[in-house]
Amino acid sequence: MSVLELVMDQEGAATPAERVAAAEGGGLSPNRARELREVLKHELVERLGLEAVASIAASRDPQKSRGELAVACRAILNGGQFASLSPEEGERLVSQVLDDVCGLGPLQRLLDDESVTEVMVNGKDALFFERDGTIHPAETVFDSDEQILMVVDRILAPLGRRFDRSCPIVNARLKNGDRVNAVAPPVAIDGPMVTIRKFSNRITSMARLVELGSLPPWYATLLSWAVRLRQDIAVAGGTGSGKTTLLNALSCEVPLGERIVTIEDSAELRFDSHPDVVRLEARTASIEGSGEITIRDLVKNALRMRPDRIVVGEVRGEEAVDMLQAMNTGHDGSLTTLHAGTPDEAVLRLVLMSRFGMDLPTDIIEEQVATALDLLVMSQRFPDGRRYITSLSTVGRAEGGGVSLGEVVSFDEGSRSWHLVGEPGFVQRALDEGTLEGGEVGEWRRSVC
Repeated sequence: MSVLELVMDQEGAATPAERVAAAEGGGLSPNRARELREVLKHELVERLGLEAVASIAASRDPQKSRGELAVACRAILNGGQFASLSPEEGERLVSQVLDDVCGLGPLQRLLDDESVTEVMVNGKDALFFERDGTIHPAETVFDSDEQILMVVDRILAPLGRRFDRSCPIVNARLKNGDRVNAVAPPVAIDGPMVTIRKFSNRITSMARLVELGSLPPWYATLLSWAVRLRQDIAVAGGTGSGKTTLLNALSCEVPLGERIVTIEDSAELRFDSHPDVVRLEARTASIEGSGEITIRDLVKNALRMRPDRIVVGEVRGEEAVDMLQAMNTGHDGSLTTLHAGTPDEAVLRLVLMSRFGMDLPTDIIEEQVATALDLLVMSQRFPDGRRYITSLSTVGRAEGGGVSLGEVVSFDEGSRSWHLVGEPGFVQRALDEGTLEGGEVGEWRRSVC
């Protein structure tokens, strides 16, 4: 018997929908929509049976599952119990029920929307999403804290991860590359909090960043040369400023004949056209407190994997000293990111993080930074949501000791324009050595002017 036949066979049975008053005109209030949604779900289970609904929802073909259950839902709506609903309201109700039964509830439509880059749940009454760098409130929210926990459990189930009061903080990467952070009570005071950063493979080249207006063509060419010429580069910026996006674009400039080892907390970098990439991902401790593999462990292990380049998604702690040592021991052209608001702050953070990993005097650590890094690139996100690759600085030794920063590219926030302050030394050296062609460099110099 088909799903539709099952529904029609039960058409004469008394249902909870008969106890629901017809929705009044002018659209449904959130509470009314929530009530009708629950009634429709209850009716669906009553008509088909819980086992049948669960079996259909568990199908490996989500589209087929939604299609079959949509037939049943529409048949229920056409039965007269939801007569006051407009066609648009009925379809919206069906879609929400299918999201609850087959997907991730209020999150499903946001996760399916390619223009949405991040989703944030602040308890049951607040759901936000980011689109084009701007945060917006969602039209639909969760019904209860329990529904949030159920959705998170559904997300984490394939990963074998727990999320409850005994394990209230979880970080995970989904198979599609999305990153999930969830915090449960008692740590989260106002109910479960969830942040999902969606993976995007739309930006995998410097050319794409130029198209988006994140930097001018001449600046992109300069950074591309820096990667090709094996400059050690750190990208710094605030949260959501586009550090990982720039790192991915820079990494894709690595010549195809080189071996890359990437190290990340949650794997985000993609090298679709590069043939020799080793991707490593850190692992948190198990419930028993064992099995943790840190970024620092992976950096040390990467040195045994014959890398030409090491790319660390982000340095946050003591692994900074291992990254600097790798840059200082023949792995030129390595790349990383860190959180910092200015170039000076970035240097200070590198020094402090390195001291966590090795108890050495500050001047020795500063010497490591000065000799390891060649370039420091800043990325910034503005209030209107736009992201820009802003300043570029060379990194070297200061005359009296410490780290010296030399501004190469400046960025004017008022006009949002770039200016070449001074040509970096690696360009002329490459020209003298023949690794860059004179015509190529000459054309670039003219484009800057």
